[in-house]
Amino acid sequence: MLVTPKNNIVIGIIIGLVVIASYNVDANPIDFVKGVPNLAIVVEEMLLVEPKYVPTAIWAMFETIQMAFIGTIIGFAIALPLSMLAARNLNSKFVYAPIRALLAAIRTFPSILWAILFVIMVGLGPFAGVLAIIMYTIGFVAKLQYEAIETIDSDPMDAVESIGVSKSQLIRYVVIPESSSHLLSQLLYMFDYNIRQTSILGLVGAGGIGFYIINYIKFFEYGKAAVFMLVVLVTVLIIDWVSVKIRDKYIIKSQHGMEVTTK
Repeated sequence: MLVTPKNNIVIGIIIGLVVIASYNVDANPIDFVKGVPNLAIVVEEMLLVEPKYVPTAIWAMFETIQMAFIGTIIGFAIALPLSMLAARNLNSKFVYAPIRALLAAIRTFPSILWAILFVIMVGLGPFAGVLAIIMYTIGFVAKLQYEAIETIDSDPMDAVESIGVSKSQLIRYVVIPESSSHLLSQLLYMFDYNIRQTSILGLVGAGGIGFYIINYIKFFEYGKAAVFMLVVLVTVLIIDWVSVKIRDKYIIKSQHGMEVTTK
């Protein structure tokens, strides 16, 4: 960014707003510094890992992966047609406006609040967590996708429409192929995100490995919680590695018209 008087004014305003916001939320660097020794105590206790809990942690992580997988796929399948209806270049405002309002309402609540609602409805357990993931995935993916659809070049769409094809054919032969790389990228991202998010849903009894982590932390058993957190870390790293390989093979290849050789 070029250093100009106007840019300096903007930067000054932003810094001022950060200072004001920090004051309003009682952000105190001194309190942070004073709390560092407490964090060191927790880390020291977490280093006392108890290996006997590894099988339980792996099984709980497997349940978490299942929850994230089911929730991501079902949520994605529901979000895709909704994104088509919410795209401004495919529908009139009488169609996309209410659909966007619905999606905004769904996104208003984070997944943990959806989990609380579904725990009340269906009881404790992973089913409530799956339903919460589905709802969050619908709201989030539909927004990403209808924004991707609206960036599609209008020339191929106009060319296909000029020969009198139906809207379903337009979506099938132009919209979906043009946005396919975005679809795969969004699917990978949401699955990765939902793995992490499912680890938190145990806080309200919605199943998954988070149930164990939250309970052990609640009773200050940090060594036991560390085992489950390490399993989550390893799982996330593996998923990240697989995602990179898939992106290199399919997404980058489709964008540049060439295959990327990965090592």
